Amino acid sequence: MAYTAENWPITAALLQFPGTDAQGTPINDADASAWAEVFTEVKEAGFADADLTDSWVRPGDLSKERLTEFKQTAESVGIGIPVISAIRRSVIEKGNWSANLEYSHRTIDAAAELGCEVVSFGLHQAITPEQQKHLWFWTVEGYKDPVDDKEAWDNAVMRFRDLGRHAAEVGVLLSLEMYEDTYLGTGSSSVQLVEDIGLANVGLNPDIGNLVRLHRPIEDWRELLAKTLPYSNYWHMKNYIRDEDVARDSYVAMPAPMEYGLINYREAFKMAISVGFQGILCTEHYGGDGLSVTASNQDYLRRHVLPKTDGYALGTSKVAQGRQQPAGAGARVAGS
Repeated sequence: MAYTAENWPITAALLQFPGTDAQGTPINDADASAWAEVFTEVKEAGFADADLTDSWVRPGDLSKERLTEFKQTAESVGIGIPVISAIRRSVIEKGNWSANLEYSHRTIDAAAELGCEVVSFGLHQAITPEQQKHLWFWTVEGYKDPVDDKEAWDNAVMRFRDLGRHAAEVGVLLSLEMYEDTYLGTGSSSVQLVEDIGLANVGLNPDIGNLVRLHRPIEDWRELLAKTLPYSNYWHMKNYIRDEDVARDSYVAMPAPMEYGLINYREAFKMAISVGFQGILCTEHYGGDGLSVTASNQDYLRRHVLPKTDGYALGTSKVAQGRQQPAGAGARVAGS
């Protein structure tokens, strides 16, 4: 049966939680009680599930014993962990691509051990020192994938295909996150990349908020989604207020709760359903009390955006869609 507003899996992004504690100890090496504290905070905010954003904990770098402890900690708190988002580990990064590829393979294995349905990867790289100086890092240009470089493109295709085959073997979906100035930075190039990879379990994470926030001309968000949603299998969702004064070449964007920003998610989700989307959702927000805003975003989705009954007309996706049982309703099933 199709998902509804009541049982559609929505995860909380863990962007707000640092990867080290006050003493500088990596959270990967922390006592399990530190993990439990974050999971409890997420649960108390109203979430049944969390996206394991690896800027907090890197499951792919946990030993087998610690990974078991991590899974048990989440279970003891009662929080689901159906997704890992591995960010800024591009498989075509010069000098680091091999290590990043190995890390990505370890992350897929960790996802299988944890019972995750999806791993989200991207081609974006580390935030630059110059970006770190600014309130909003996206207001300064960062790394750019080389334009018209067939070798780099082919390497991205080949390495993601390698990861996709590995993921298929262990029953996991891969989702590729859209991000500016990478080969996943436009609607057309993102679709082309997935088509060139050519695996049913590899789709897109249409995180178009990453593009809407740019202080420069952008593609229309409706056109972006029209191109990418037929290939999407997971979705980072956030929004931004945006203003444009083209005559003065002035573009401004700031984070906003999902219902107040430029992207009309009510309209966007109708588009998604029409092309067969049934993936897990993740609510994100930068700045302030990000966890509370993401919780408000979840409430907005369930109250106003997601279908109330399962009798809606569901289109046919061009990629595999995963299936997750809502928390407390039985065992989770990885893959599709």
